[in-house]
Amino acid sequence: MTQPLTQRTRIKICGLTREADVDAAVACGADAIGFVLYAKSPRAVSVARAADLARRLPPFVTPVLLFVNATPAEIAQAVAAVPNALLQFHGDETPADCDAAQRPYLRAARMAPGFALLDFALAFANAAGILLDAHVEGYGGGGKAFDWSLVPPNVARPVVLSGGLNPASVIDGILQVRPWAVDVSSGVEVAKGLKDAVLMRQFCDAVREADARIADAAG
Repeated sequence: MTQPLTQRTRIKICGLTREADVDAAVACGADAIGFVLYAKSPRAVSVARAADLARRLPPFVTPVLLFVNATPAEIAQAVAAVPNALLQFHGDETPADCDAAQRPYLRAARMAPGFALLDFALAFANAAGILLDAHVEGYGGGGKAFDWSLVPPNVARPVVLSGGLNPASVIDGILQVRPWAVDVSSGVEVAKGLKDAVLMRQFCDAVREADARIADAAG
């Protein structure tokens, strides 16, 4: 489900590990802040750390907890610690696995030629949205872009465009895909897990520029 012509594109900044980065992302206008609860990720934080960082978020900025093949007990612990979080599943989770958490969630789709995105979106009919990322070895985001022409215009769920976005590329991504939201991590970093306030500001400004271009074209 792509956005209407004049819809504002939402912004998620993922993989935050420091208080200063959370504050800067909020100041830039991010709608959601992602915390990686996958121990093998260089951006991983503990549940306790995610809860501490999430408490800095003001109303209407959503914490997102990213899981990769977590157990039900691990998910329950995280949800108890961050009760207002949106969940994001980035592993091999089935629809039943995702639904079992009984929380709103995003399901990541690993995009590659031949991937049946429409069928995938229908299978995860209870997802709040489908996050489109590049197909890379291992799990979690790889900081790589994928071929945006692989995204059909009639996905059954709201689409979150991810995968190698940065301030220079996000405008083209929004203009081509027209996603409900965009998700960035490595594209606004100085090192893995360490965000750059200037890059985050540039990224958010670029998203707003893309929306303005769409609105001008529609008008």
